[in-house]
Amino acid sequence: MSFSTTLIAWNRVGVVFIGLILGGCAGAPLLHDSSKEPPLISVPAMGDAARDKSVRFRDIFCAVLESRKETIPDYRHCNTALANTNPNPPAQEKPVHLGIARHPLKLVFVPGLGWDCFSDWINAGKTAQEHLRQYGFDMVVLDTDGLADVKINATIIRDSILALPYETPYANIVLVGYSKGAIDALQAVVDYPEIHHRLAAVVSLAGVVGGSPLANDATDNQVNLMRYFPGAKCEPAGEGALQSLKPAVRQRWLAENPLPDRLLYYSLITLPEPDRISILLRSSYTKLSQVDTRNDGQLIFYDQFIPGSFLLGYLNADHWAAAVPIARHHGLVDALFLEHNAFPREAMLEALMRMIDEEKEHTSVTDPL
Repeated sequence: MSFSTTLIAWNRVGVVFIGLILGGCAGAPLLHDSSKEPPLISVPAMGDAARDKSVRFRDIFCAVLESRKETIPDYRHCNTALANTNPNPPAQEKPVHLGIARHPLKLVFVPGLGWDCFSDWINAGKTAQEHLRQYGFDMVVLDTDGLADVKINATIIRDSILALPYETPYANIVLVGYSKGAIDALQAVVDYPEIHHRLAAVVSLAGVVGGSPLANDATDNQVNLMRYFPGAKCEPAGEGALQSLKPAVRQRWLAENPLPDRLLYYSLITLPEPDRISILLRSSYTKLSQVDTRNDGQLIFYDQFIPGSFLLGYLNADHWAAAVPIARHHGLVDALFLEHNAFPREAMLEALMRMIDEEKEHTSVTDPL
């Protein structure tokens, strides 16, 4: 068998392997009927219109996309990169600053479940870091434990933040948690107040803040299968990793752990059109649709929202497209299984950082006391 044929075979194994673990098998109930679970009440995610920043984020994202369309990967027009939640968005109110950042902010990215199991195969590279650094921002990706309990990763986040150089007289870290990384980040914020003076903002990017009904139908053994992916470097999952993703556990945690109110929180939600769901996520999308069709293949839209946070907007991207650039390095995988994985992530992250940069012009909430 030639090298290229072997590589193609491994690629096929890879996507099927991921799909079996994260996609689940359709048919079983997603919500368990149990008198032992706490009563849950669904409330509107946005109770305060003043906390909806989606109009301004759209302005910034659209401006970045059009300005960088000749240089960024996976360019897509703004009208298709963002979900069409408002068919008649208001006109842009003020210009968007597209030059060097006014504040040297650092994006600290907390990856999701199993990231280190697949990181070599995904080969995310450093295109996002290189892109942001052109404009005076910085970015680091934390080496959290992809299969660890949130408490373990919260400690890693705390230690990593305190180890970063403190080069500004104000809070300059934008802590972005993707998928499970969002709840790891929130745990760190609650457990370790000594990092608060470093944080300019805490962001959920497709974060599993309210849990995922898919977790109710999964097992620790299934999660541990990620360790056997070719080239995986992750450690065995503890009992708490999967447990922490269950809706009842997340809702209880949110009720018992009020977030520090001196910090700024933002939510960037994935809400793809059904035809933007890649093949590998369609099974889990269909399964979640038993609860709500407004899901990204892994999470329902309202479960991605940090309570009390500012809503930045809705990305027209499935759960993996928002942050995992698989298709850029595995063309056959893209064609066969992840045909909608392409997304202008660099522009999205730049828009996020420019939004925070602009917000810092108007508030000093996160400056040291």
